Amino acid sequence: MALLSSILGFSLFGLGARLGQLGIQKRNLLDNPGAHALSMLAFGYVGYWAHQWDERAGVLIAEKRAEIAERRRLRIAQAEEASAAALAEAA
Repeated sequence: MALLSSILGFSLFGLGARLGQLGIQKRNLLDNPGAHALSMLAFGYVGYWAHQWDERAGVLIAEKRAEIAERRRLRIAQAEEASAAALAEAA
């Protein structure tokens, strides 16, 4: 559902941009519906790409967080071993 909403949202933004462009030029808004469709298609593709980028970024962030947590666990284990060795040496 998020993919569909991204594509539709960007497509509607593209339609709005096209209508705004024609409004600024004071041209007929319904003169060339093919250009409206092309604008919606282009912006819809950008919406699809943005959704895919967001999904991939989520995966990369999750992988990086897992990597950081593992390194943190290793550091804590090494510090505990070092402190245990220091206590054994002192006793």
